[in-house]
Amino acid sequence: MIQLFTEHFLGASEIVLLVVMAFDRYVAICRPLHYVTIMDHHTCCLLVGVCWAVGFLHSFGQILVTFWLPFCGPNIMDHFTCDIFPLIQLACTDTFLAGLLVAVNGGVIPVITFVTLLVSYLFILCSMRTHSSAGRKRALSTCSSHITVVVFFFVPCIFMYLRPVATLPMDKAIAVFYTLITPMLNPFICTARNTEVKNAIRMLLSRNTISENK
Repeated sequence: MIQLFTEHFLGASEIVLLVVMAFDRYVAICRPLHYVTIMDHHTCCLLVGVCWAVGFLHSFGQILVTFWLPFCGPNIMDHFTCDIFPLIQLACTDTFLAGLLVAVNGGVIPVITFVTLLVSYLFILCSMRTHSSAGRKRALSTCSSHITVVVFFFVPCIFMYLRPVATLPMDKAIAVFYTLITPMLNPFICTARNTEVKNAIRMLLSRNTISENK
């Protein structure tokens, strides 16, 4: 139960954090002169608290779904972690209702959030029509990294949890992708748009090239 709670707490918190990042990008691009007053310290702390609160409520709901299930048979699951669907499959009772609740809690919410993020970026793209060419390029560079992280995180989550209770052979590979590979790629994706980081990488590569030539 602790492992299940921790996994879904971190996952749900990241989902809300991606929404917060989209709101931050919207304010920075569409309301640049008001950014400092809108995204002040109090607002940032409030948004962090919302991330943790939603993560706690989501994971607590997953615990409530599985805690009352009777487990009287095998206790070995073909998965890397004690995730919700492999755990439900070990229950000695009909799991249709539990699977439906999990699909609503763990699948429908990411779909709604994913669609909301896409709509928010559609508004951002529409608002950039009045910007200059350099401003549009800078805004697209800012948004593209966040959209990449959103797609890498949400698409596997929707595939994993928006379906009936079942385990597929590819589930373990997908679980490794969105629990390990995506978080490791996030820093590189988010910093790849940073001009200072790119200039530092170019300087480092040029120095290495010069040293190799010497």
